Amino acid sequence: MARRKALTRRLIDRYQRGLPLNPRPFAEMARACGGTERDVLETLGTLVADGTLSRVGAVIPPGVLGVSTLAAMAVPEDDLEEVAALVGSYPEVNHNYEREHALNLWFVAAAVDRARLDGVLGEIRRRTGLAVVELPLERAYHIDLGFPPSWN
Repeated sequence: MARRKALTRRLIDRYQRGLPLNPRPFAEMARACGGTERDVLETLGTLVADGTLSRVGAVIPPGVLGVSTLAAMAVPEDDLEEVAALVGSYPEVNHNYEREHALNLWFVAAAVDRARLDGVLGEIRRRTGLAVVELPLERAYHIDLGFPPSWN
């Protein structure tokens, strides 16, 4: 248990940025942090499953690979959980979240090309019966989402 806790701390401390870009990134992370590739995969899987981490992967700027958009929907409060689950079920949607606004469900969707992105947004419209408002990027900002952990 202590060994897994130490590995967890090293992974979070070291890999909030700079995920290795090679065919076996988790093996490289294991070499750098101690442990095996399987240890790293199991640890990261547990952290995602328990909500400690929301995702593990690269952050790619908009427009570099394929197309993406920020979108929003006005969802009746009673339907919000169900609609959010449906929107989040698409592999093209990397996250969605509730906002205190008339447009109360926001999400980011990305696809290989505009036709696929339009298809996904159209499917969401059809399946929910709700409008999907696209909020196109006007100016890019880099927000560093790495935070120093406060370990207890």
